[in-house]
Amino acid sequence: MDVDDPSPRAGGGSGVDPPRIRRLEESVVNRIAAGEVIQRPSSAVKELVENSLDAGASTVSVTVKDGGLKLIQVSDDGYGIRFEDLPILCERHTTSKLSAYEDLQTIKSMGFRGEALASMTYVGHVTVTTITEGQLHGYRVCYKDGVMENEPKPCAAVKGTQIMVENLFYNMVARRKTLQNSNDDYPKIVDFISRFAVHHINVNFSCRKHGANRADVHSSSTSSRLDTIRNVYGASVVRDLIEIEVSDEDAGDAVFKMDGYISNANYVAKKIMMILFINDRLVECTALKRAIEFVYSATLPQASKPFIYMSINLPSEHVDVNIHPTKKEAVNSALTQVYTQKDKGTEVKMAPGVKSQKAPVSQMVRTDPRNPSGSLHAYWHGQSSKLENKYDLVSVRNVVRSRRNPKDAGDLSSRHELLMEIDSHCHPGLLEVIKNCTYVGLADEVSALIQYNTHLYLVNVVNVSKELMYQQALCRFGNFNAIQLSEPAPLQELLLMALKDDESIGDENDEEKLEIAEANSKILKENAEMINEYFSIHVDHDGNLTRLPVVLDQYTPDMDRLPEFVLTMGNDVTWDDEKECFRTAAAAIGNFYALHPPILPNPSGSGVQVYKKNKACMASGEHVDSTDEDDIDHELLAEAETAWSQREWTIQHVLFPSMRLFLKPPKSMATDGTFVQIASLEKLYRIFERC
Repeated sequence: MDVDDPSPRAGGGSGVDPPRIRRLEESVVNRIAAGEVIQRPSSAVKELVENSLDAGASTVSVTVKDGGLKLIQVSDDGYGIRFEDLPILCERHTTSKLSAYEDLQTIKSMGFRGEALASMTYVGHVTVTTITEGQLHGYRVCYKDGVMENEPKPCAAVKGTQIMVENLFYNMVARRKTLQNSNDDYPKIVDFISRFAVHHINVNFSCRKHGANRADVHSSSTSSRLDTIRNVYGASVVRDLIEIEVSDEDAGDAVFKMDGYISNANYVAKKIMMILFINDRLVECTALKRAIEFVYSATLPQASKPFIYMSINLPSEHVDVNIHPTKKEAVNSALTQVYTQKDKGTEVKMAPGVKSQKAPVSQMVRTDPRNPSGSLHAYWHGQSSKLENKYDLVSVRNVVRSRRNPKDAGDLSSRHELLMEIDSHCHPGLLEVIKNCTYVGLADEVSALIQYNTHLYLVNVVNVSKELMYQQALCRFGNFNAIQLSEPAPLQELLLMALKDDESIGDENDEEKLEIAEANSKILKENAEMINEYFSIHVDHDGNLTRLPVVLDQYTPDMDRLPEFVLTMGNDVTWDDEKECFRTAAAAIGNFYALHPPILPNPSGSGVQVYKKNKACMASGEHVDSTDEDDIDHELLAEAETAWSQREWTIQHVLFPSMRLFLKPPKSMATDGTFVQIASLEKLYRIFERC
C-alpha cells in the first residue's frame, strides 16, 4: 500500500488532511518483491541451479553473457516440467515441493516457495524449454510478468529443462546501471558453481562465458570428493587437506553428523575459503567462519587463511528453512530456531526412540550469533561449552587459551619482550628475499641454493633452521602440540650418554659424569612443571622424559641429538631469571630441532667407503675394491641413505615453506655468512656479452 501526497485543508487552516491509503497494483507489488528475491545475476543463477538439483539432474550446465545481465542459461537433464504445468510455472507461489505448511518441517528440497522463477519474469525475459521422459518432443514458452506470452510451442529438446533469462533488470534502470558500473558478477557465479560441485560430487557441473570454448568450472561425477576439489580448486589445495568426520554416536537415530575437509598448517592462501552445507543447502555463517579463523590463528601466519569444506546434517524438523529466499545466513536462523523456548531446563526435542532429557537451551544451540564457540556443541555429547553468559569473541579466546594453558602463559611480559626483540632486529631486505624466494636445491651438506628475482643466494640451512625453531618456540609458547615418545626415556641415562661424548671430561672420570648427570636431572625435575606448561617438555615423577613439543608441523627432530638437548636444558638454561630462562630454553630447543646434518656420514659419492666392513684394510692404506658389494654394511648404508634423503626432503618441503611464512631473519644473518649472494643474472649477462 502507498499514500497520496498530503494536501492543505479546505478551511484554510494550517493543518493537513491525513494521507489516503490505497492498495498497490499487483504488478508493482510483484516487481518490488522480484527485486528482493533476485538481487543480482549470481542470485538468479543460484536459484536456477538449485531448481535443477531438486529436479534430480545429474548434469548442470551454466552459460553467462556480460556477467549475467545479457544472458543466463541453465540447462539440466532432470525430470523436466509437465506440459499441463507450464501455464502456471512462473506464477508466484506455485510449487511442486509442498502442499501444506506442515510440510516445511520435513522438506528436503532446496526450493519450495515458488518465488524465484516468477521474480525473474518481472525483471527479465524468461524462456523455458523442457521435455519429460517418454515425450516425443519438448515445448518452448516465453514468460513475462508471471504469465505465458504465448502458447507452448513444440520443439526439439534434450532430456530435462533449459531456462534462459535475457536482459536481466531491463526495467530497473538504477539496478542495471549499478551492476554495469560495478565489478562483473561472473566471478560470483563461478564461485557458486564451484561450491555446488564440491558438495554434489555425483553431478556434472560446467560454467562458461557465452562464446567461450573452455569452461571455467568443469567437474565430472566421481565417488571421490578430493578428486572434485582437485578439479575445481587445484592439486595444491588437495595436498594440504585433512579429512574430518564427527557424529552423534550415542543417539539411536543420529541427531548430528558432520564431515568434510580442512586444510593443515602448510596451506597458504590470502582469503579464507569456507564451503558450508547444512542439509545439502549452501549457506553462510559469519560467526562460524570467525570461530574457525580464530582456531587457525594459532598455527597459521596472520596473512594466511584456511580452506574449509563442511557438510552438516540435522533432522529436518530441527531446521527452519522458512527464511528469506537468498538463504545467505540460513544457518543463524536455522540453529536459533531449533528450540523455540528459551527458558533454562526446557525439554529437548529428541529423535524417535530416544529418551527425552533436560538440558539448557544455551547448550543445545547457539542463542547468540556472537558466540562462535557455541555453535552445534550440544550435538557432541560431553563437549558442550561451559561459557556462562560470555558470548563475545574475547571471552571465547580466553576460554580456548585457558584450556590450553591455565596460567595464561601467552601474556607473560618476558616472552613479549623477546618477541619484540625478534621484530626489532629483523632485516627487511632478507625478509623480502625469504618470502619471495624459489628453492633451487642443496649445494652441500649445510648449504642450499635459493633464487630471488635475478639473484642466486647460498643459505646456511643449519643457521636459518636454528633461528626459525627458536622463533617458533617463542611464538607457540604455552600452545604446543606434543610428540609422545614411544617409551619413557630416563633423564639420567640420556645425560650420561651426552657426557660420554663430551671430550672435556675424560673417560676415566665416571664419578664426575655421574654427579653431573644427577645434578642436571635434579634441576630438570625441579623445573618440570614450568617446562611442561610453557614448552610441552614433559618429565614424569620418576625422572623420565615422555613428551616433546611440536615446534614445526610435519617435522620431528633427530632423536640421535636428544641426549645433547637434555644436557643443554639442564646445564645451559638460566633458571633464576625469567626472560633469560625463556631465551636460553628456546635457544636449546632451536638447536635441537635445527636441521643439522645426520650423525651418520653422507653415503653419496666416495662417502660409501665409510660403510665398508673391512675398515682395517682401509686404515692401513691397502687397496679396497669399492665395487665389492659384500664388503659394504648394507643395513647401516640404508639407514644413512634414508636419513640424508629425509633431511633433503624436509628442507625443501617443510623448512623453506615454513621460512616463507614464519621466519623473521635477524640483521646478523646478512653479515655472518648465513646468506651469501653468489650470482646475479645482470652481471652474468655482461660477462657473456664480453665473451
